[in-house]
Amino acid sequence: MSLTIDLHSHSNISDGVLTPAELIEHAAMHKVHVLALTDHDDTSGLEIAAIEAKSWGVQLINGVEISVTWKKRTLHIVGLNINPEYTPLKTGLEAIRTGRHVRAVGMAAGLDKVGIKGSLDGAYRYAQEGGIISRTHFARFLVNSGLAKDNKSVFKNFLVKGKPGYFEHEWASLADAVNWIVGSGGQAVIAHPGRYDLGRTNMLLLLEEFRALGGSAIEVVTGSHTVDQYVEFAKYAHLFGLKASQGSDYHGKGISYMEMGRLPALPSNCIPIWQDWPEIRALEAMLIEDSR
Repeated sequence: MSLTIDLHSHSNISDGVLTPAELIEHAAMHKVHVLALTDHDDTSGLEIAAIEAKSWGVQLINGVEISVTWKKRTLHIVGLNINPEYTPLKTGLEAIRTGRHVRAVGMAAGLDKVGIKGSLDGAYRYAQEGGIISRTHFARFLVNSGLAKDNKSVFKNFLVKGKPGYFEHEWASLADAVNWIVGSGGQAVIAHPGRYDLGRTNMLLLLEEFRALGGSAIEVVTGSHTVDQYVEFAKYAHLFGLKASQGSDYHGKGISYMEMGRLPALPSNCIPIWQDWPEIRALEAMLIEDSR
């Protein structure tokens, strides 16, 4: 028996549906042994998640997913095994969250121009009080208002470049995001690289810069990747000497690419990011002992 490891998930502290406690319970019910809570630009769910994880016997990994602007594109960098109390990380995330409100106001103004009224208040109704505001919250508002059939069509028709709800915004730099993560004692991971449509040249440039800054890994197996992309990004990881990560990117029923507990194994030529984590070794030893 092998461990079920999921290193990318979201609670309603960012744009997931479940509370941190509910997310841990959901992971346990789907036989996930190791879970990273990686809310967008916010770590406030980690404390309650840690308490709940102990009661369910789930190994929680402190995580975050940081919004980054690189060559005028939005990328996401996951931090694993971070220290959420590290001051530069806390300060940086606070600034990003402030920027999220600025972007939301701009998105709402664009939607208002095409006759879609009340989208800012509508989106905030789906956000956790005091939490972040994201495009997913706008998507839920538009779907539930009958203006789109699902989240995918919202992003395609309303929220991408050239559409009325798109608003240009500058996030953290790649260097800042990696430095905050590494400075806190964590490992930086490029999230779902297959979603960025960078092309080979820009992908090579990104990976070279990321590695030089101290980045550790890329997500090879993730909910939004195809089987062919598992192979593709395993090759990129090998080429740059980066480790491989995996995660469902779970947000909740009906809005996730993949259910928890259903991730396939990493390709055999990958070095898992968790290879030297002591908590993983301890869990593996326990599984072996229990199977005897």
